[in-house]
Amino acid sequence: MKEITKGAIIYEPQNTYTYLTGGWRTFRPVINYEKCIRCYICWTYCPEPAIFKRKPAGEPVPNERVAEKDVVYIDYDHCKGCGICVAECPVKAIEFVKEEK
Repeated sequence: MKEITKGAIIYEPQNTYTYLTGGWRTFRPVINYEKCIRCYICWTYCPEPAIFKRKPAGEPVPNERVAEKDVVYIDYDHCKGCGICVAECPVKAIEFVKEEK
């Protein structure tokens, strides 16, 4: 176990991004881009830095109907599979699928 600081104080800003927590989940959220209305409610409610409003450079576009700048992207390295995005999506464009290892 890593050494814990006194009082569990975090001295480095944004240090949680360096830890890949995606291995914790048993279900992964998957976006159906045909249903997605790009309301960004999933981005608003995500408790981790796991949902982005724009696709990172180098990532493929999900399908040709989705413009690159409008892609809601899930970073599976940091998504813990909490399901908040699935529950909050007003058009049910996000669904849970069993994580395959």
